[in-house]
Amino acid sequence: MLDALVIAPHPDDAELGMGGAIASMKAAGWRVGVLDLTSGEPTPHGTPEIRAAETAAATLVLGLDWRENLGLPNRCLQNTLDARRQLAEVIRRVRPRWLFAPYWIDAHPDHTAATQLVEDARFWGKLTKTDMAGDPFHAERIFYYYCVHLRLAVQPAFVLDISSHWETKLAAIRCYASQFVTGRPTGPHSFLDQLRDEAAYWGRLIGRPYGEPFASREPLALSGLDRLF
Repeated sequence: MLDALVIAPHPDDAELGMGGAIASMKAAGWRVGVLDLTSGEPTPHGTPEIRAAETAAATLVLGLDWRENLGLPNRCLQNTLDARRQLAEVIRRVRPRWLFAPYWIDAHPDHTAATQLVEDARFWGKLTKTDMAGDPFHAERIFYYYCVHLRLAVQPAFVLDISSHWETKLAAIRCYASQFVTGRPTGPHSFLDQLRDEAAYWGRLIGRPYGEPFASREPLALSGLDRLF
């Protein structure tokens, strides 16, 4: 069903980490989905109802083909056997070519648990002789997006040019007003301004206005050097 499945610990992580990449893939005609693992609640200015409405609005902005929430517990997400099974069954159902998961180093326990959960569920997805729903399926690759709570000096595997899709990413993030606008400082040092500065930093490294970094645990293959710019 899907070319790419982005798996996010909380609603808004996919938009923050790779909203530009999602918009880029959609513009190229890919079928893209997002699976949020938890509701993201409680938060200081959110409610389950507010977060659901914000997620629906961001989904429309990005033009996603599919989005669901696995309903796992926020703040205490763990890579349990039951959670692994649930995620593997989703992977077997939507059968994405590529998976996107949070970067594996983070201060937020939900994020690091999500990374391990994605990696293990990817393996479980191909199992035979099991009572899991769906036919065996193994996604070709996992790429890792950066949506971290640490000040890391990372060396990504590649940086994607999102210059043509920055405004779409920003519009999707603005949908989550309870998280990024309400109760936060305004003016030149707002959270949204910081995001723009980060995207501009990554863009500057590749000679473009805006970029998003990605990591990979496995080597990347190129069909030719002309694929680089």
